[in-house]
Amino acid sequence: MDSESIYSDILISITEHAITFRRYYYPTRKDKVVRLADIECIVVRALTIWNGKWRLHGTGSIKTWYPEDMNRPQRDRIFFAELKNQWVNIGFTVENADRVKGILRKMNLIKE
Repeated sequence: MDSESIYSDILISITEHAITFRRYYYPTRKDKVVRLADIECIVVRALTIWNGKWRLHGTGSIKTWYPEDMNRPQRDRIFFAELKNQWVNIGFTVENADRVKGILRKMNLIKE
């Protein structure tokens, strides 16, 4: 875990000020850092075939980009970050969905 991280796994890192999405860009697999202030809200849903279960990397629709997660089909939940002043949102998965949801709820980012 990074020294200032609140949460970190192989897919994301959360600090007090930003979320880093690992292996975001294709084909370079470089990370993308999004400031928390640039996030309108985050919605959590059950992971299904209709909302990204088999989307391992890239876009499933023109509106949502998915950072690389080769284990996404085995996960049970997906998070959608709706970004301020940006047309494309981020659909992402994590290793510990309960913990991340709790952290994001405390940060008032979760939209129920």
